[in-house]
Amino acid sequence: MGDEEWMSRLRTFAALGVWPSEAGNRPAPRQKKWHDLYLKLGPCVLFSDTTTRTLILFCITRSNISTDSNTWANTFQAHFDVGIAQPAPDSLPLPENLETAPGSEPGWLPAKLMMTIPPQDQKWISAALWKHQRLRTDLKLWYDPPEPALIYHQAPTPERFFTHRLLLWMPYHLWKVRFSCPVCGKQLTGYGAHKRARQVLDVDRYYLMITETLWCSAVGCKTTYLSTSKTILDQLDLAHKMEFRLILTRKYACDMRVIRFLRERTLGNSPTRLVRQLKENHSEEWLKRLCWYLAACSDFVARPSLLPVKFQETPEPIAVPSHRWMLAVYGRDILSRLDHIKASITSTFGSCLKMDSTKKITKKLSGLAKGTALWLTSVSNEVGQILISVLTAQEGPALDKMAADLIRRGQTKLKERFGGWPDLVVKLDIYHFMRRLASGCTKDAHPLYPTFMAKLSCCIFEWDSRDVALLRRAKREQLKREGVPGITESLVDQQITKQELAIHCRRQTRGEQQTIIMIERLLNELIGVKGRDLLGVPLLDQERMQHIWQVQKRHVKCIQDEPGVLLYSETGTTTNEGIVLPNYRCARGSTSLESFHLHLNRFIPGTSANSLNFQLYLLEGLNRWNQDREAASLAVKPPSLLSYSGDLVHCVNTYSVKVLGRKLVPTFQPPNVYTGELIGIDYLYRQTGRAMQDVHPDSEETDEMLEDVGTEEELEDEGFEDAGLDPTIGELDLSSGPSPLTTSSASVPTPTSLQATAAPSGPASNITPAAPEQQLIVPDCTDMPSGPSALPTSSTPVLPTLPAAVTAGPSASLLITPAAPQQQLAVDERSVPGMDKVDSLALYLVGLRTETGQTLNNQQASTIIALWQNLLPYDQQRVAYAARHQVRLTTGRFRCSKKKPDFTPGVESMTRCVLGSRGSPAQWPNSCRLVESIFVKLCEIHKSPKKQGTYALTRWTLILRDYSKIRQLVLGNGMVMQSTTLQLFDVNQTTLIHWHNKRLKRQECSILLQGVNLPAAIPVAPEPLPPVLVRPTAAPPQPSPQHQYHLPQSTAGQAVVKRKPAALAQHPHPPPSVRPRLQAQRRLFPQQAPPPTSAPLPVVPDSTPVTDPFVFLTPQIPAAKLIAPAGPLVAPPPARRAYNRTVDKNKCFKCHQPRNKETGHSQYYGHIYCPQNANMPLDQWLEEMRRKRAENK
Repeated sequence: MGDEEWMSRLRTFAALGVWPSEAGNRPAPRQKKWHDLYLKLGPCVLFSDTTTRTLILFCITRSNISTDSNTWANTFQAHFDVGIAQPAPDSLPLPENLETAPGSEPGWLPAKLMMTIPPQDQKWISAALWKHQRLRTDLKLWYDPPEPALIYHQAPTPERFFTHRLLLWMPYHLWKVRFSCPVCGKQLTGYGAHKRARQVLDVDRYYLMITETLWCSAVGCKTTYLSTSKTILDQLDLAHKMEFRLILTRKYACDMRVIRFLRERTLGNSPTRLVRQLKENHSEEWLKRLCWYLAACSDFVARPSLLPVKFQETPEPIAVPSHRWMLAVYGRDILSRLDHIKASITSTFGSCLKMDSTKKITKKLSGLAKGTALWLTSVSNEVGQILISVLTAQEGPALDKMAADLIRRGQTKLKERFGGWPDLVVKLDIYHFMRRLASGCTKDAHPLYPTFMAKLSCCIFEWDSRDVALLRRAKREQLKREGVPGITESLVDQQITKQELAIHCRRQTRGEQQTIIMIERLLNELIGVKGRDLLGVPLLDQERMQHIWQVQKRHVKCIQDEPGVLLYSETGTTTNEGIVLPNYRCARGSTSLESFHLHLNRFIPGTSANSLNFQLYLLEGLNRWNQDREAASLAVKPPSLLSYSGDLVHCVNTYSVKVLGRKLVPTFQPPNVYTGELIGIDYLYRQTGRAMQDVHPDSEETDEMLEDVGTEEELEDEGFEDAGLDPTIGELDLSSGPSPLTTSSASVPTPTSLQATAAPSGPASNITPAAPEQQLIVPDCTDMPSGPSALPTSSTPVLPTLPAAVTAGPSASLLITPAAPQQQLAVDERSVPGMDKVDSLALYLVGLRTETGQTLNNQQASTIIALWQNLLPYDQQRVAYAARHQVRLTTGRFRCSKKKPDFTPGVESMTRCVLGSRGSPAQWPNSCRLVESIFVKLCEIHKSPKKQGTYALTRWTLILRDYSKIRQLVLGNGMVMQSTTLQLFDVNQTTLIHWHNKRLKRQECSILLQGVNLPAAIPVAPEPLPPVLVRPTAAPPQPSPQHQYHLPQSTAGQAVVKRKPAALAQHPHPPPSVRPRLQAQRRLFPQQAPPPTSAPLPVVPDSTPVTDPFVFLTPQIPAAKLIAPAGPLVAPPPARRAYNRTVDKNKCFKCHQPRNKETGHSQYYGHIYCPQNANMPLDQWLEEMRRKRAENK
């Protein structure tokens, strides 16, 4: 090692006070001269004063030290012995002003580029990319920084712990891609690395990106381009272009993996949430590296050392940009795919179209377009895909242009399939029709309002008998498994929920005339005295309802199903109690479109967006929505690949067809050509007379619009479920008491007019239907009393009396009542028998509330056990507590999250129930019939508050105190707990009040419905419904012409460079590999090599005729060389390219004559003598050249 290198190391050691890690090893004792100097400098670094250390460094720098070690020692000893006399501060050079030796430089980098690269990355990037201040020829796309050492023998520096990855985006140098100048069309050449390195935001860290500058050398052009510009990227083929996974802004750059997190506009996926997640990822990664560095340094702190060890400070972490910047980058991502998005939206068709409007989304429009939009109108098809979505300033005529564009799309694309649009049938949404009738109610808080809406749905629809029978059979088996006694048809129907009906059963409309008769019958039944509550408030406003019905009666035919149109499709099956139930999806109504409008709010992140951002977010959301709905409408399993980038998938299919002969993504179909229809904000601007701003990605106006986002982020619960519950399906368990009665002939009103009160009794012949083919058939039946009468009613149920021992009180003797016959069992409000035995045990337990002690005696315990054993097995079962956690968020009609949780429900999540004062989860009293009976009796005892001293105790406190007393007595007796399965769970005031209020409302509704003739809860159609629609296994092919993607051909390796690699020089034009079309594959190499011989292999002609040329890529070699050597094959030397002159003689650039002796020209070491332009003879010119050359030496 040279003297300059040792001097540089010692100079750095004297300046820093510690031996730098990158300087290598310290001088060894065998290197006496440098080792002695190192020992002399050792005490000097103990000075913490900067001036003292600077003086020592100055002495080392300025001293003219000879190679003699004594001279070295004397020089430094003189400075050290005098106590280091400090000169004036102005005469001392600062450490940062001292010039270092050339050998001590960490690495060469361009000056401007070095300013944009972090200090810890400069050295390794310089060594990886540059050699002798020139770019290396063996560059690669990604560079990983050097990792820290596994074991450190000296104090480490933080450089290697906080380095960053490097993306070297130089397509001209890496792949030799041929780029053309967009101005003059000439080929661009490399102009070196760009002066600025960009920091790119990644998922958990930043990484660096260095690009190149391309230059057009054509005369008159002289233009430079960056390899990251859109002009250059558009000339790359898609395979190479996808390697550039960045989106650049003015200051930062973002990796595409970060932007993909924002594309899915689902619940809670907001830019604010993404920024917080990125901050957490970056912080944990930086802290991990910081812990790694500090742990390595801590080992040297504990070691004994003569000198104190000083460690360098770590670099500061790089901050994550704000959510405003995230939205701006997201907008640029959408701009790059805008053509494909528009073409995909206008390539959607359907046979059952739905149209609906909403106002909520227009409130997010800000900027110049704020307040100009009134409605957002969307049109969807039968599977939920959106054909068009526009913003309008008004209704009615404002949609004429949208309808005209849709008709033109259908006529030009699907004319053969649908035969044109003249046979278009328009239907009214049934739920909108029901809400029109509901406006005739006095108030929606009326006790009979839910009953009215549910029975109105029964008047319009009827269910398929086979589907309902299958569901009833599954429910009956479920009740049998639960041990419910006395199962009847009424009890089975009470257990069926409207969700199960909507999923597993199909329904159809009754027909126009029958629907009118049923609705008028319902209105006549509830418009009079029978429709009043306990305060006498009527449910229906007579005058207003009569007017509404007269107007809406003519719309009944608009809500009927169209004959021959299949509305149901089977989406799967569900197994319940061993019975396979089909799952259906219905295309009727605009419920799916309304759910899309609720989902639409999440398409626009934040609380507001200007016109450009609003348009981009809307188009991106529509495209992803349609693709998801299309995948869900197919009968096949969704593919494992999920991508919304049409150009990428189309490019993969194009290459796979050429290479493999098949499509690797067969489900993808390119969209049609964009029809030019106005979507979203474009449609609104056409109405207001404004023009949409130019959205060129590189324009400054676009950058300003993209960065103009709201300062706040909306984090609201906007759950969505694609197959939401149909609101036209009413509640089935409206009241547990009365069951639906069969309408008698004496109470059927005439359909001609709406009566104010119930029509007088009359025979069924008084009904005059409007059409004979739709005559309502009313079966004859006898009048039956209202209420649940599923059990035989020949004898009145008698409540068995308690034994004498029980009625006498807790201290009476034990007496077990024998089992009563089935006719003497009492039923509850759900018609489940055994309520008398439950009441006996509850009555005895309530009598224990007055006990002063805290325990039960044996007689009381035996009585409880006897009464418990007297219960039916159904009441002796353990209490099945309802799950309090929510598997899916259900905070509204369409507010359901689509993603299932990754954890076990109810374990990690907090139990959603009201907690008591002691922290135990409280239950509702109706979870068990015994507990409910106890609370019923306690409510009868405590009917009002009780004053105690200066304050009053509420009735709920008194009830809970008595129940707690009973509960503690039972739980504290081991005989009762071991001999029975009695479960008295905890109940708090909240659950008690909720149960009490619901019970009173249910009883009030049961009282009001007594004697009211209403339609059946589950009306069954007399004839089977049409078959379901079979879902296709693949999407229907799109008619031509198709959307053309911009896919340039690959020009890698075609750039003309000055120096070619050896491989390209050897084979400038390699022959193409042509595969023969043979019936059998020909083996290029045999399975068993023949023995070595000096003779060449005989050529055996093939009898199979070959029509195409067959080129062997492997040359024929002698048999003795068939055995390959153990090591790698040595490449042959590159063939020297023959030099072909383009001109006969070289010409002088001054006089343009041949440059030879005949014309008087001469040269001297590259200098040309021209006799016509020189002012001196040749001899004098040669002497002048020799003199100048000697001076330069």
